[in-house]
Amino acid sequence: MSVDEMTIFDEFLLKSGLRGASEEAIYKPLTGGVSSDIYRVELPGRLICVKRALAKLKVSADWQAPVSRNVYEWNWISFVAQHFPSAVPKPLAHDASSGVFAMEFLPGDQYPLWKTDLLHGSVDRKAAELTGRRIGQIHSVSARISGLPEKFDSGSNFYALRLEPYLVATAAKHPFVSDRLAELVQRTAETKLALVHGDVSPKNILLGKNGPVFLDAECAWFGDPAFDLAFCLNHLLLKKIVVGKVASELASSFAALTAAYLDQVDWEDRDALEARAASLLPALFLARVDGKSPVEYITDECQRETVRKAAIPLIASPRQKLADVAQAWFP
Repeated sequence: MSVDEMTIFDEFLLKSGLRGASEEAIYKPLTGGVSSDIYRVELPGRLICVKRALAKLKVSADWQAPVSRNVYEWNWISFVAQHFPSAVPKPLAHDASSGVFAMEFLPGDQYPLWKTDLLHGSVDRKAAELTGRRIGQIHSVSARISGLPEKFDSGSNFYALRLEPYLVATAAKHPFVSDRLAELVQRTAETKLALVHGDVSPKNILLGKNGPVFLDAECAWFGDPAFDLAFCLNHLLLKKIVVGKVASELASSFAALTAAYLDQVDWEDRDALEARAASLLPALFLARVDGKSPVEYITDECQRETVRKAAIPLIASPRQKLADVAQAWFP
């Protein structure tokens, strides 16, 4: 941690009343993200977490993103905390001018990371079901609240963080499906139905005793809820590459998450939403090997080619049902 960083965080904690003037703050960096500096802060008798958005993300590609996303993340956490308090760390304080906020720190021994479990071959179908249900509940509540489209008018952020690095960048490498990917970008950008998290993946989901806890809502946007569904299901597909021995359990989790989510869809026609998710899913699947943010656990070119062979036909000829996408990968 640089001296400048420490000064920013120290001043924020003091100004927000989270640290007393005579109290020492001990910072420990938390790993896992590419877009922010995140620290566990040890204060006398208590622990909290602080986060600050970065202008350039920590990936090999040149990936710039507006730091204003910190405001939208804070707003998303605050919204969910109001309606589903167990689904997010408790928000504590925010300073938009410095792009910093503080939230409750959740210890790993009580809140295991879903991604870690999955990569170790521990597949909990119930965790998938609860995740799908909670995402759907958040979407459902948000679709009915006036003022949210204006509060989360962050389409430019969503484009910079999701559509461009995932779908636009992938289209540049795959001319055969570039037109189809461009259509998905346009449709997703123009669909505004519910409050979208934008990064619902096992690396951002803690498994708490009261259900899933969602982290890292920097991509929050009032847009297409099908994106969250497809984005999360994509990770259950990808995990087969490294833990193929539990492919049937991953397929079962895929089905459970899908069914639990769709049960909550009451703001639009379920079939229409599922069709959008089913067409987005293989595009996101391909993007995680050929976009700007490849998953770190797929390192072999043969594995990447396996993903391409599965994804490209499904992009070229989109399916209407998510089960049909799963069947192509989990035969």
